[in-house]
Amino acid sequence: MKKTTQTSWLSSGLALFLCATAFAQKITPADPADSTPSSAPPIELPPFRVEAEAEADHFVQGPFLPDVQGAKINVGKKTTILDFDSFPRITGNNYRQALAQAPGLVLSEETSPLVSIGYRGLDPHRAQFTQVLKDGIPIHADQFGYPEAYYTPPLDTVDRIEFARGGAALMYGPQPGGALNYVTHRPRMDRSFSMSTLHTFGSDDYYSTFSYLDGTVGRVGYYGYYNQRQSDGIRSANSEYELSAWLGRVVLDGGTSSRWILTLETYDEEHGEPGGLTFASGANTVNYSLSREAPSRFFDRFNLDRKAASLVWERDFARGTFVARAWGIDYLRASRRQGGGGFGTLPAGTAAGTNTIERQQFTTLGAEACVRFDWGAGNRHVFTAGAQSYRTDSPRTDSRGAAPDATAGAVQTKSQRDITYLPVFAENLFRLGSLSITPGFRLETIRQDVRELVNVAKTSAGRALAARDDSQSVPLFGLAVAYDLPAKAQLYANISQSYRPMIFTQAVPNGATNVVNNDLEEGRAIQYEVGCRAQPAAGLVFDASVFQLDFDNQIGNLALPGGLSTVANVGRAVHRGIEAGAQYDLFRLVGGSPKGALNLYANILLLDAEFKEGATAGKTPQYAPDHVVRAGLIYVRSDSLKLGLTGTLSADSFADDGNTAQRFVPAYAVWDLTAEWRVPRTPVHVIAGINNIFDEDYYNRVRNDGIDPAPRRNCYLGAALEF
Repeated sequence: MKKTTQTSWLSSGLALFLCATAFAQKITPADPADSTPSSAPPIELPPFRVEAEAEADHFVQGPFLPDVQGAKINVGKKTTILDFDSFPRITGNNYRQALAQAPGLVLSEETSPLVSIGYRGLDPHRAQFTQVLKDGIPIHADQFGYPEAYYTPPLDTVDRIEFARGGAALMYGPQPGGALNYVTHRPRMDRSFSMSTLHTFGSDDYYSTFSYLDGTVGRVGYYGYYNQRQSDGIRSANSEYELSAWLGRVVLDGGTSSRWILTLETYDEEHGEPGGLTFASGANTVNYSLSREAPSRFFDRFNLDRKAASLVWERDFARGTFVARAWGIDYLRASRRQGGGGFGTLPAGTAAGTNTIERQQFTTLGAEACVRFDWGAGNRHVFTAGAQSYRTDSPRTDSRGAAPDATAGAVQTKSQRDITYLPVFAENLFRLGSLSITPGFRLETIRQDVRELVNVAKTSAGRALAARDDSQSVPLFGLAVAYDLPAKAQLYANISQSYRPMIFTQAVPNGATNVVNNDLEEGRAIQYEVGCRAQPAAGLVFDASVFQLDFDNQIGNLALPGGLSTVANVGRAVHRGIEAGAQYDLFRLVGGSPKGALNLYANILLLDAEFKEGATAGKTPQYAPDHVVRAGLIYVRSDSLKLGLTGTLSADSFADDGNTAQRFVPAYAVWDLTAEWRVPRTPVHVIAGINNIFDEDYYNRVRNDGIDPAPRRNCYLGAALEF
C-alpha cells in the first residue's frame, strides 16, 4: 500500500508538471522572434530598480530585488539581496559574515555545520519559522511536520541569498518569518570550460576544499562541484565534524527564452555533540568559567544524509514568464544521545549507561508551476499565480541502546508521519501612475496523518497508542503598496497573514503523560510594515522601516493535575520595532575611484518583543535582543582585491520563553577581518581571515543541555587555482 501511495503521488506531481508546461506552451505566441530573449514594452520604473531580463534572473544584483522578477512580484515588500560577489570569499559557511547586511535576521551560532537563524524575535532553531529554499525549492526536512533546515548549501556555490519579509507568505509559504532563498550558480555561458579548486586550512585543524568545473558547449551548459569540510572543533573532545557534498547540473539552452535545468546532488554530514556548559558549581557540573572547551557529552553524535534531484523549465514569452519545477528529496536525520545528563552536567545514574537512538526519514516528491502575465495598456499591470503539490513520507524510530555509544537498541517508539500539501496563490500588481498596489491571496490546503505503531511507555502505563489525521484549508490575504517619490526614493507598505500548523510531535506527543487538546488550532500571525528606501546620491543606498508582528494562538504545553500535560494554544506575542540600513561608497567623497569602491555599511534592528497572553505573559520571547547592530567596511578593486572588516553587536537576550537565569545570553560584539587577492598574472587566488579578531569571549546559543560556547579568535589561509 505504501509503495502504491507513493507512486500515485509521483504520478500526480508529474501530471501537474506536464499540465503546467502544456499550458505555458499554449499561451506562448507562435512568433519566430520569440526564440530569442524577449523585450517588454517600456514602462515607468522607480529610478533605483534593478534591470534584468527574465531569462537572466540569476544575474540579479543588489541592493533590492526588482519590482518584478521572473514569475514573482516584489514591489511593496521589503527585500534584501546578500550579494556574495561584493564581499571577500566566505569560508566555513560563516553566517555571521553572510548575514552582515540583513537586518531582522538573528543568528544563533554553533560550531557544527548546522545553522539556526531567527527573525525579529522568532525562535531561530534551524530557521523553523522562516521558509528556506534553494533555487525556489523548499529545503526544510518538512515544511510543516518537521520544519527544521538541517541542510543548507555550501556558501561557495551560492551566488546570492534573497530575503523577502512579511508578504513572502503569499509567494512561498505560510511561515511568519518570511522567506530565505539561496540562489546557486548556473553554468557560465562565455566559454566552453573553466574550473577552480580551493583549499583552505585554519585553526582547530580546519580544512576545506571546494572544486568546481563549468562551461557551455553548444546548447548544453554544465556545472558541478565537490565540497569537503572538516574540523576538530573548539572543544577538547567530541566536537569534530566532517561533511562532503557534490552536485551536478546540466542546463539546456541556457541563453534562450526556454531553458531546462536538471540537478542531482548529495550531502553527507556527521558531527559530535559535546554538550553544554553551566556557570553553576557542584557534582558533575562542567563549569564555563573553568574551561569553555570541556565537553559534558562524550558519545553524542549527529548524522545527516540528503540526496535530491530536480528538473526545472523556465519559459519567457512576449508578455511574461513561466516556471515549472519537479523535485524529489530523500533526507535521513539520525542522532545518538547518552541518557542521564542535565544542564551543563555530566551524565550520571543508571540512565548514563544507556542512550537514545533516533532515526527520522523524510522522502518528499513535489511539483510546482508559476506564471506571470503582463497586461493592460503598455503591459503596466502584472498578474502572477502558482500551485504546488507535494507529499512527504516520514517514518520515525526511537530506540534505547544498552551502552552510551550504542548504535542499535530496543525500539521504544515508532511512528509513521505523512504530509500532503496543495497550496495555490495569486497576486496582481496594479500600476496607477506613481502608485503601485498589489493585493494577494494564498489558499493553504494541508493534510497531516500521524500514527503511533509502538510506544512502550504508553503501553506500560495502560494507555492506547495515539493517531491523528488532521486536514486544514487556510486562506491567507496580503496587500502591498508602493509610491515612487522624486530623488530616487520609494515609500512602501504591506500587510500579510501567515500561520503555523502543529508539528508532528505536537499532533501526537511521545510522552505517556502528554495529551492533545481537542480544540487545538494552528498559530496565526499578521504582520504590518511601512518603510522608505532610496538611492539619493551616487554610491548611497538606504532602507528603513517600522514593523509589527502579532503572533497569536501559539502552540505549547500546559501542565495539568496529576502530573499530566497538554498540547494547547498557549499564548500571544507582539514583536514590533525598526529596521534600518545604509551603505555608502566613501570614495565618492573625493569624486569616486576608477580602481574600486570603499563601502561603509551599517544596519540595525531595534526590537520590542513581549508575550501578551498565556503562561509567559510579560516575558520576552527567546532570542529577541533589544537591538542587533551590524557594521563594516568593504574595499573592492574589481576581482583582484577584496578586503572586509565586519562587525556584529548584539544586546543581551534569553534562550527560553520563561526568561530563566541559566538561559541568559549576555551582550557581545564580534569583529572579523577577511581578504581575497588575485595574484597578478597568475591563476592563483589567495584568501585569508581572522575571525573574532578581538578575541571576544561570548556565546549566543543555549540548549537544554547547557551553554554552547562560540569560537574565540581563529584564523584561516587558503589558495585557489582558477582556469
